[in-house]
Amino acid sequence: MVKMNPSSLGKPRRKGSTQRTNLSIATWEGVPAIILQTLLGGPFLTGFLLYLGAGSRHIGFVLAITTFVNIAQIGAAYWMQRIRSRKRALLLFVGGHRILWSATGLIPFIFPKEWWVSVFIGLYTVAFICNTIGGMIWTSLIGDIVPAKVRGRYFGIRNTILNALGSVCLFGGGILLDRYPGETGFLILFIPVWICAIANTVIYFFYPDLPFERSTEKSFSRMFIKPFQDRVFLKATIFLAAWLLIQTLIVPLYSYVMLDLLKVSYQMVSLITVVQTLVMMGGFYIWGNLNARYSNKTLLFWTLPVIALSCLSWGLMSFAPVLVALFLSHIFLGIGVGGFNQLAFNFTIGDTPKSERPMFIAVYSALTGVTSFIGPLIGGWLYEKMETLSEAMVWISTYGFQVTVGAVMLLLTFTLGRRILLK
Repeated sequence: MVKMNPSSLGKPRRKGSTQRTNLSIATWEGVPAIILQTLLGGPFLTGFLLYLGAGSRHIGFVLAITTFVNIAQIGAAYWMQRIRSRKRALLLFVGGHRILWSATGLIPFIFPKEWWVSVFIGLYTVAFICNTIGGMIWTSLIGDIVPAKVRGRYFGIRNTILNALGSVCLFGGGILLDRYPGETGFLILFIPVWICAIANTVIYFFYPDLPFERSTEKSFSRMFIKPFQDRVFLKATIFLAAWLLIQTLIVPLYSYVMLDLLKVSYQMVSLITVVQTLVMMGGFYIWGNLNARYSNKTLLFWTLPVIALSCLSWGLMSFAPVLVALFLSHIFLGIGVGGFNQLAFNFTIGDTPKSERPMFIAVYSALTGVTSFIGPLIGGWLYEKMETLSEAMVWISTYGFQVTVGAVMLLLTFTLGRRILLK
């Protein structure tokens, strides 16, 4: 029998042990979240919208709305200064997002067919308004939970684990929809989604409710202007917003081009996305370790040419098999976008003053959100126009547009990007 030291009874848990417990909760919370996001996003979101009767313009709008609603974070950052509990607010908004987004699976069983796309857009928009507010609260809270010295490595490992699970869900979902196309397949797909929506919300009850360091400013105007007075932060944010405008002209519509224009099967699209996710997993770990040696902005810069190469790779279709081009493009995308998202997140929570962090996050999210909203809308509209081209000009929509945008991205990277992010 192990003897217990009576003097240790009643003592508070050590800080190191508490930190490990909180990090473990944050990791486990991501498990149902990644399953839900995988089965409701990416190629499955595009496929579900096509099933509901959406066209390229509808798909572009839906893909864009998730970033446009980030404007709400500006008001939420000011409101956060007045809440007593970040944890309760997190539960309210994140729970609302999970429930509303998963509820879109009920649309074909409740509403007339002519309403399907409109009802989906309405539910999806409200869900992501909740998500953008909840996401800002989560970013603020997780920035306090994860110690700065292990932040890059922790998120690298966390993202690797979660994306490994996501890749399994991608592959399984693709096989399912190929075997059971249409209503039956999507019904089966939404069953684990509904389970995970509930489980994810429940796990948030175990998050710690840490003290919140509030802004030193009391008025909204003085709080709002703080990020605009930080020239280094502002220049980097404006550049990244411009970059995302160009990137989102085509990257969010990759699945649309594969499924609708190239007629690639769900299973093959899922396999391509699984390969992207596996590469992204390795990238998370590598970018995370590099982040311990190099600054967020320096590493952000080096993700940009990789993303540009993803777009340029579509040009291989002019002389190589289509699948070779698609796999190579998504390998570059996994390395680049995975690193970009992770490092942009670390930039907003690591290169900003702690007391003003919510407003800095809000301004970054709003500026990049507006451009990421406009990008897919323009991209969807352009693809709609390209559908009227003759068969001899079909190469423009299948790979010509992507190559052109990739070339512009590469030029922007080594001109403005180099001056702003490597300075």
